Amino acid sequence: MSGFTGSTGFDDIARLRRMVAEPTSAVYTDGDLAAAIERYPVADPQGYWPLESAWTATYDMAMAASEIWDEKAASVAANFAFDADGASFQKQQQHEHFQAQALKWRARRVPGVWTTETVRTPATDRSWIGNINDPYE
Repeated sequence: MSGFTGSTGFDDIARLRRMVAEPTSAVYTDGDLAAAIERYPVADPQGYWPLESAWTATYDMAMAASEIWDEKAASVAANFAFDADGASFQKQQQHEHFQAQALKWRARRVPGVWTTETVRTPATDRSWIGNINDPYE
């Protein structure tokens, strides 16, 4: 398995703090970061998946970092460029930087294989590929 994986232990939370440039718990507590990590379970190094009893807790740290950078980008989304007293302020650059970081970490997520399945609905006798629980079907 490649990608940035880890658990919710102290070392991995500290690692996530470095990945998202949040060295203190002033904005994100250890619990906040652990919850972000736990939203992205992946197969462990032995190949066991989260629903299997032999699974060792393993998470996609890059996706957790991407989520945090997206949140940080949202927090400064209202910043904009303006001129005042002969000076030019380019505050939107921070938002662009945060979005670029989110994209960077999302590109480093653990690769996965997704399978799709053709579903035939007896009532309409139509085949389609998609979310079986699609409310718009």
